[in-house]
Amino acid sequence: MQIERYETGKRMSQAVTYGGFVFLAGQVAIDAPGVSVREQTTNILARITRLLEDVGSNPTRILSATIWLADISSFEDMNAVWDAWVPSGHAPARATVEARLAGPEFTVEIGMIAAVGN
Repeated sequence: MQIERYETGKRMSQAVTYGGFVFLAGQVAIDAPGVSVREQTTNILARITRLLEDVGSNPTRILSATIWLADISSFEDMNAVWDAWVPSGHAPARATVEARLAGPEFTVEIGMIAAVGN
């Protein structure tokens, strides 16, 4: 089995595939820093959708998700976007925790593991 890396920089790759799985790096709202939790979540999930599609996967193939919130009181705002995005019947295993993120302009970070293929 071959390891493939996508959008690789000096420190990390945005996605790595191996053995029928894709491992996504934690995604933040690079294109929407400083906006509301709902807007950041929307931006992140669009990035995740694109990354999954780039490696031959999609949101119905997500196995596990970890969500970090800068403030757990924004849990419901994040979930409002999340619930609309996750395909019905395809909810992954998930953990959501409060944590200090890379910068104060980011309020949400999401990492995932998914199966590759249809």
